Amino acid sequence: MSQWIAVSRTQHADSYFWPRQGYGFAAQEQVVPILIAELTKLLPHYTLGFIQQGEGSHQSSHQHYQPVALTGLGGERNLYVHSDGRWLASYVPSILWGYPFRMAKADNDQPVLAIEQDSLTDEPSAQPLFDEEGNLTDKVQQTLNFLTQCDKNRQVTHAASRVLGESGLIEPWPLKLERGEGQEPLTVQGLYRINEKALNELDAESFANLRSHGALALAYAQLFSMSQLSQLAERAKFHAKQQTGQPEAENIDNLLGGDDDDLTFDFGD
Repeated sequence: MSQWIAVSRTQHADSYFWPRQGYGFAAQEQVVPILIAELTKLLPHYTLGFIQQGEGSHQSSHQHYQPVALTGLGGERNLYVHSDGRWLASYVPSILWGYPFRMAKADNDQPVLAIEQDSLTDEPSAQPLFDEEGNLTDKVQQTLNFLTQCDKNRQVTHAASRVLGESGLIEPWPLKLERGEGQEPLTVQGLYRINEKALNELDAESFANLRSHGALALAYAQLFSMSQLSQLAERAKFHAKQQTGQPEAENIDNLLGGDDDDLTFDFGD
């Protein structure tokens, strides 16, 4: 499991880091948290759902639902990560862009920049964290700015999903995927979805409350995205062919994503 430590000017003034090389670090992630700001970019490539967080029952006021993109089918492999680390989609969920950095909570509950411990090094051939004046280097500052924007939108996303849960619109999703003749259907556990019938039966006041919290976009995006389950099946077939030594399909370039090192993203601010 990754260990994250806060970036410190005093402790890391002379430290370096290895930048992200591909997405191998996410090779076992079955779901990836998402943001409301990126819904339109996610919809062509991913099935969206919710996972349950917090303690208590489904009805508990302390229960929270995290919106996620499905990237696996309950096994050990992220079906969107190529064996060489490339991402098998033309859009990569934004939470992965900042690696090996992310935002964490300090002891005073304030957000701080953290780095994955194994990415730290004393090797000068890597990239420095700080410049000679003791300021974050341009690359690290750019990453911090991006992650700060993501953190703000994550709060909006959490608020929207909380309202959906409190409105009784999120239900267990008994997802079963057919795997072909002679194979048992694959059951994916622990997922939740929007109850479309309950959403359509909301009264005007409840509907307006969802709209005011930005929750409608999240609800409809999840419903629309269920048509993308074929994306998971397509990538599962790709990995199966790789394991048997079959050559990659000629259209593999259609699955591969670009490089997000510029960390540019429209948050709609």
